[in-house]
Amino acid sequence: MYRILELNPQLKPFEGDIDLRMACYYGTKSRLLPNGGSLTEFANAYNYFGIHHVDGGWVYREWAPSAYQLYLAGEFNDWNITQYPMKRLQNGNWELFLEGDDALWDGCKVKTFVDANLQRTGHIPLYARRVVQNKDTLEWQAEVVDDRKTFEWTDQDFKPAAADSLYIYEAHVGMATEEERIGTYREFARDVLPRIKKAGYNTVQLMAIMEHPYYGSFGYQVSNFYAASSWFGKPEDLKYLVNRAHKLGLRVLLDVVHSHAVKNTTEGINMFDGTEWQFFHAGAKGDHPAWGTKCFNYGKDEVIHFLLSNLKFWMTEYHFDGFRFDGVTSMLYHDHGLGSNFDDDHKYFSLNTHVEAITYLQLANELVRQVNPNAITIAEDMSGMPGMCLPIQDGGIGFDYRLGMGLPDLWVRTVKKKDEDWNLGQIWGDMCLRRPGENTVAYAESHDQALVGDKTLIFRMADANMYTDMDKAMHNPTIDRAIALHKMIRLLTLAGGGEAYLNFMGNEFGHPEWIDFPREGNNWSFYYCRRQWSLRDNGYLKYQWLGDFDHDMILMAKRKGLFQQRMADMKLLREEDKLLAFYRKGLLFAFNFNPTESFTNVLVPVPNNADYTVTLCTDDEKYGGQNLVEHMTYPAKAFDGQYFVELYLPARTAVVLKEGRVRKATAKKSTTKEK
Repeated sequence: MYRILELNPQLKPFEGDIDLRMACYYGTKSRLLPNGGSLTEFANAYNYFGIHHVDGGWVYREWAPSAYQLYLAGEFNDWNITQYPMKRLQNGNWELFLEGDDALWDGCKVKTFVDANLQRTGHIPLYARRVVQNKDTLEWQAEVVDDRKTFEWTDQDFKPAAADSLYIYEAHVGMATEEERIGTYREFARDVLPRIKKAGYNTVQLMAIMEHPYYGSFGYQVSNFYAASSWFGKPEDLKYLVNRAHKLGLRVLLDVVHSHAVKNTTEGINMFDGTEWQFFHAGAKGDHPAWGTKCFNYGKDEVIHFLLSNLKFWMTEYHFDGFRFDGVTSMLYHDHGLGSNFDDDHKYFSLNTHVEAITYLQLANELVRQVNPNAITIAEDMSGMPGMCLPIQDGGIGFDYRLGMGLPDLWVRTVKKKDEDWNLGQIWGDMCLRRPGENTVAYAESHDQALVGDKTLIFRMADANMYTDMDKAMHNPTIDRAIALHKMIRLLTLAGGGEAYLNFMGNEFGHPEWIDFPREGNNWSFYYCRRQWSLRDNGYLKYQWLGDFDHDMILMAKRKGLFQQRMADMKLLREEDKLLAFYRKGLLFAFNFNPTESFTNVLVPVPNNADYTVTLCTDDEKYGGQNLVEHMTYPAKAFDGQYFVELYLPARTAVVLKEGRVRKATAKKSTTKEK
C-alpha cells in the first residue's frame, strides 16, 4: 500500500485508482527508457533539434512527421524559400547541413517553411532560442543563437538546500520599472533584485519569461517554449539576471507554462507539420474552451520528450532553480476543472481525470530532481488533488508545494463583508485546510487579484481614498482601517496558512490600483502596467509603513524558522469578540479583529512555563499604529494545570510574542472542585 493511503485513509476506496496512477507512471517510464538510463539522459531534445554550429558548418533539425517538405530561409540567403530543402530522416525528423562557419551567424533572422496539406506556410523553428518582432511589419522571426558564445557564470557556489524555507517574491520583469514602458532584464537585475533582497525574500518567481507574442497575456499564452522573451532583452541578459540573483543569495523560479500553448500557427508550434495533432489533441479536445489555447497530448512520447527537454533546458541553459507550474488544474481533468467545486473525493478519481497528464507531471518532477536535487517545484492547483506534493514513490505526483489558492479567495470574500460579520472560525479553518504531509505556499493575494477588473486587497478596503489620504500627515478612518487590516491579513496568512509564503511585487507596500496591460481599450497605455516604487521610498507616504512591516514580519519568521513547524496550534478563538491566538515554532500570535473594542486581561493559553516577549506588533508607531502595546515581557501564569499569558489587545491589532527559555517548573492543577 502506498503511503498516500496511510496519510489519507479516506482514500482507501480509491486504492485501485492510485495503483493505476503508478502503473501508468512506471509503464510510461519503461516505454521512454526501454534500455534503462535516466530521464536526464532522455531529455536532451534541444541538443539535437534546432540550429547548432558543428565542425565545418551548421546543422538544423526538426521533428515534423506529417510534413511533405521543409525549408530553411532567412537573411543568410536573401529569403529564398526553396533554396535549402531539408532532408527527411527516420521517425519524422528532418535535417539540413549548411557548410561553412559563416553560413549563419549570431542574430541572423530565419524562418522555417513547411509544405503540407497542399500549401506552404512559414513558421518559427520549434527550438528557436530567440524570437523577435519586426517593428515595421510586426512579423515574428527567429534569430540564430550561436552556441559557441558562452556566458561567464559566477554562481558556482550558490547551492541552497531544498529544505530551506521559501519566501517568494513573484515578479514580472516588464512591469517592474516605474517608467511607462517595458522594463528589461538588466534593469530588473540592477534595480529590483536588491529591493527583493533587502525586503527579506529569498526566492524570486519570474513570470512571462517564455516567449509570448501578446504582451498583455501576462506570459500565459506561450508561443516559443525554448525562447527567453525578447520583450525584456536578449538571452544573455536573462542569464545576467539569474547570475546576479544567485550572487545575492536569491533562488530564481521560472513560471513554466506546460498546461497549454498559444493557438497561433506562424509564431507558435501549432500546426507546424500541417496537422493539429502534432503536439495537441485533435478536434475539440485540443482546444481549451476558456482560454482559447491549445491543449497538449501528454500521451504522446514525442510531446513528453519536447516538454521534459524544455524543463532541463531552462535549468541548464539559464540556471533556474525550479519551477512554478502554471495551470495544473487544467491539466489534471479532461474538463479542465471548469465549474467543479471538488467537494467529493470521487471527483479526483473518475473518467474525468487526465491520467496521462498526471504521468507527465510525475516524470517532470523526477527529471527536475535528477538535474538538480535541490530544485523546487510548485503546483498551481486549486482542486486539491490528493498526493500532489507527496513523493512519487509514496503514490504522489512529486511537487514540493502547492499554491494555497483558496486563501486569496477567502480574503476577497471576507473584506467585502462588514467587520463585525467576519467569521474567524471559518478563516482559521481555511488556513488549516491542508492535506497531511503536503506543503502549501500561503499568500493573501497574487497577480490574479491585481488584474484589471479586480482589485488588490488594500484597494478594495481604501478605494478612492488612496488618491487623497495616503500622506502620513493626513488622517482618514477608511485609510486607517485598510492599513491596519492589510498588516493583520498578511501576518495571519504567513503565520497560519502554509509552509512557505508568496507576495506579488508591490503588494507588500500596498501598491494602489490594478494592473492593466497596454491594449486598444486603454489607448495602449503603460500607466497601469508598472510599479511605482517611489510611493514606498519617498518617506512622506503611508506605503512606507506597510513595506516596513512586511520586512520585519518576514525577518521575524525567518529568524525563528517558522515553517519548520508544519501546523500552528490553536490557543484561543472568541468569535463574539473577534479574538484569535495560536502558537507556532516558539512564537505566539494574537489577533484582535474587533473594529471598535479593545480588550485587557485577555488570558491566552501557552504551551510552556516561560516568558513571552512582544517582538512584533501591527500597532507600532513605525508601522503607522498608535503605539498602544508596550514591548514588554509577559511571564506565564499557571492555573488549573495550564499556563497562560495575560495580554492587552487593542482593536484591529495583532501582536507576536517570542517564547523565552522554558522553566522546569510545572503548572499545579487546581484542587477546587467544579460546582
